[in-house]
Amino acid sequence: MIDINKKICNYIAKEWISTSKSNRSFALDHNIDEKTVRKILKKEGYRMPVKTLQKLCEAREIKISDFFILLGE
Repeated sequence: MIDINKKICNYIAKEWISTSKSNRSFALDHNIDEKTVRKILKKEGYRMPVKTLQKLCEAREIKISDFFILLGE
């Protein structure tokens, strides 16, 4: 079974960050620090705070519950 933290980060990295111009532009567009983007992209599996996930979802105009539907959890 894959770690949920890794699954969340992998989804965000592949589906959201990879489509952005740069880590910096993604961070600015989603109201988070660029350092957080780098943590998400690391292979160790960043333990993302719910507040950060909430900011990402708000920027994408989706509910957190809908994010987990997209994630398949």
